[in-house]
Amino acid sequence: MKTITFFNNKGGVGKTSLVYHLSWMYAELGLRVLAADLDPQSNLSAMFLDEDRLEELWPDDDHPCTLLGVVQPILEGTGDIASPHVEELVDDDRGTSVHLLVGDMGLSRFEDRLSEAWPKCVDGDMAALRATTAFYRALLKAAEKTEADLVLVDVGPNLGAINRAALVASQFVVVPLAPDLFSLQGLRNLGPTLREWRKQWAKRREEAIAKEETLRRIPLPRPDMKPLGYVVMQHAVRLDRPVKAYERWARRIPGTYREYVLGERLREEDTGWDDDRHCLALLKHYRSLMPLAMEARKPMFFLRPADGAIGSHMQAAQACYRDFDRLAREIARRCGVDLPIAAPA
Repeated sequence: MKTITFFNNKGGVGKTSLVYHLSWMYAELGLRVLAADLDPQSNLSAMFLDEDRLEELWPDDDHPCTLLGVVQPILEGTGDIASPHVEELVDDDRGTSVHLLVGDMGLSRFEDRLSEAWPKCVDGDMAALRATTAFYRALLKAAEKTEADLVLVDVGPNLGAINRAALVASQFVVVPLAPDLFSLQGLRNLGPTLREWRKQWAKRREEAIAKEETLRRIPLPRPDMKPLGYVVMQHAVRLDRPVKAYERWARRIPGTYREYVLGERLREEDTGWDDDRHCLALLKHYRSLMPLAMEARKPMFFLRPADGAIGSHMQAAQACYRDFDRLAREIARRCGVDLPIAAPA
């Protein structure tokens, strides 16, 4: 099992849409996929599920079938994590399915508990370690239940304690970006924070392991959080080139990513982006496909004429399929996941 978190403290870059579409694409490519909504805004859950189902999962009292229900015993101080409920979403037309750990707006209440636990982990405090690793262990249990090959995690656009716990649980990190000033500023914040979290967790994990009984009682994730690369989302193009308004920001992304996320010294030849090895994909703006997809409650690349995708819309849906197929394969290659379905010749 590989766990990939899609993380950027800049909102509005298409991160949730990226997780949603990649979840279905990996299912299309033959993998068993678990999508985890660790964003208290729960936008990923809203993309997968209709309002009637969400209303059932979010009643007026307890929410045992969401991630809030999983961490509720820790939040209330009554025990360890509960067994996670997993929703199965089935595409009847294609015979594929994706499993979902449902998000919850009430998950924001876990933020303070995680903040309190973080410094106590240094001393090997068992309750603090249980809280800090709650998401990790929930993902492990859900992945075991669904026999998942791949876990894709959506988080909110911030550098808070919930996201830190989500990154602790992750082996790999993909950074979605928009070609604008705000994404560049986000990289400058995200990169040093990610490296600091990795360093801090490595220290806490080492101290915990020194107490021999710890690993027998609770699994501790390795301090991985390895950056896989970045995806430039929704860039406008003209004749297959970014328009000038975006190009000036886009060309600064490779250098900023290397300096702030990877901590590498910049070189003059690293300023271009056309062949930057850290760029996973440049995803075009699919314009009117997304409203059609939301109406049909399916990924853009699964749209059919019956969904209103006719003429140029159908061509765009096919191009979207090719784009996400290439991106999914590249991410899988970089994190060592074997795909059952080979790339087309």
